[in-house]
Amino acid sequence: MLPRPQNAFARLKHFRAVASRFDKLKRNYESVIAMACA
Repeated sequence: MLPRPQNAFARLKHFRAVASRFDKLKRNYESVIAMACA
């Protein structure tokens, strides 16, 4: 079983917008991260 931080990063990798940062505006990027972590 992976530790919690690794699990969190594994979940974030599923969101391609977070991994490649398509959103150039900070507000949009933060909202995508919040949605991915929810």
